[in-house]
Parts: sequence; C-alpha cells; structure tokens
Amino acid sequence: MAREGYGDLLAFVAVARERSFTRAAAQLGVSQSALSHTVRALEARLGVRLLTRTTRSVAPTEAGEQLYNKLAPRFDEIESDLAEVLELRDSPRGTVRISATDYAANALLWPRLSAFMPRYPDIKVEIITDYGLTDIVAERYDIGVRLGNQVAQNMIAVRIGPDLRMAMVASPAYLQAHPAPQTPDELAAHNCINLRLPTHGGCYAWELANGDREVQVRVQGQLTFNGTYPMLAAALDGCGVAYLPEDLAKEHVAAGRLCWVLEEWFPTFPGLHIYYPSRRQSSRALSLVVEALRYST
Repeated sequence: MAREGYGDLLAFVAVARERSFTRAAAQLGVSQSALSHTVRALEARLGVRLLTRTTRSVAPTEAGEQLYNKLAPRFDEIESDLAEVLELRDSPRGTVRISATDYAANALLWPRLSAFMPRYPDIKVEIITDYGLTDIVAERYDIGVRLGNQVAQNMIAVRIGPDLRMAMVASPAYLQAHPAPQTPDELAAHNCINLRLPTHGGCYAWELANGDREVQVRVQGQLTFNGTYPMLAAALDGCGVAYLPEDLAKEHVAAGRLCWVLEEWFPTFPGLHIYYPSRRQSSRALSLVVEALRYST
C-alpha cells in the first residue's frame, strides 16, 4: 500500500478505538465529514468494509477488528518512540492522564502535584475521578490509583500513602435518634449511606475486621452516592451511618460533628498505590510525576 495511505490508517484506528466519528474527529483535529470521507476512501482502496455505521453507533466489522488489532499497537509504539525523541528537549513535556477516586485525588494526588506543577510548566496532568476500577490500558490512562492488594501483578506499583484505615461514622443527632449498633449485624436496622460501584453496577459491601474476624456487610439506606465526599456531607447532615477513610473523618470527630461507630471493627488495608504498565521506557514526564507522588515515611 502506498505510504500516502498511512494517514488514512491512523484515522481508521482513531474511529475504531473511540467507536465514534465525533470523538475521533475531535481527537484528530479534523471535521467529522472529512474524517468520514477519509475512512470511506480507505475502505474503497482496500475493497472491504471496515466499519459498521448506524445512526447511533460505529463498530468495526470482522475485517476492521482484525486490522485494528494489528495496527493499534504499532501506532502506540511509534508514539512512544517519538515521545522518547521529544524527551531530549531541555524542558520535559507531555500529558500524564491519571484515573483515581475522588478521595485519592484530593487527599494524596493534589497536595503533591500542587507543588510539582509550577516547576514543570510544560507537563500537563489530567485527573479523572472514577470508582470503576478502570482498565487504564484500554482507556489510555498513564497511571491508575488503587489499594496495594488490588494492583495487577503485571503492573509497576509505587506506594503513595500509608496503610489505609476505614471507619464508620454518624452524627450525634443521628445517634440520638437511632441508638448506635453494637455488632455489624445491627447495621441492618440503620440508615446507611451507600457507595455505588459502576464496574459491577452494585453497591460496595462494607469490609469490617475485628482481630482475626472479617465480615462483609451489605447495608441499606435512603442515600447512595458515587463519591466519598458526598457521603461525608450526608453523614455530617445527620442522614445516616457512613463508611469512610478514617483520616477524612477524624477532624470532624475531634470537633464533635461526627462520632465513631463500631470502632473495634475498623479494617486496615494496604496503602494506596499508583500503577502503570511495564513498558520498555517510560516518558520523562511520567517518571517525574511518579517521583512527585511517591510516598516516603
């Protein structure tokens, strides 16, 4: 195939990856009509349909899927090679995309990045808050954040925080109207504030531990959120019992705005880690962000 067709291949890869002409056009900086024309011209030259188009979606055909699986890794490798060349510039630059929970972003990432960013004006950081246990490779993130025991073995993991202790809390007003539970089973009688996990579509089961005893409790209540900070706000407003990182709640407990609930059942988990794929060579921008986030005792 003539070399002038490489741009057509790149356009096809973008559409197949995004499953959308609109998103792919925005990514490539071209109009949607121009991108559609480019892909149709590629299909005409190859003599095979690569994409199935409907009014609502775009999906690769069998031939398109085969071509995408062969091309995408090669274009990614070319991008990586070009990034290595660009690293020879005096000032490190590039964009580092991070997937993290709202708690990790606020409590750990931003306090360190706020000091890091002014020193490297050509490095851009994009943080997307998410509780979905995102596949960072498939979604093209550079870094993910998870508890240490949740990181896949084929990833490079770097600790960014101490061990994480979770806590259950409620406001004094709530506990005055609803006597505090004495056992995990008694949580069933309480208005508990749930966390929705988009990956599974269900709510997070509270993991509790008392010495060697470990239990998981599926709680019920009027309120369900997809983030930690709305759960904290709801607990402060007296709406029920919440399950939160202990360090997020302790200042409110010290001020008398919240009370510990079933404190002997607070579990401790391996600390939060950033993780990223094991690659031949990471970009300098990524390496600098990793070092800025690294936890030191």
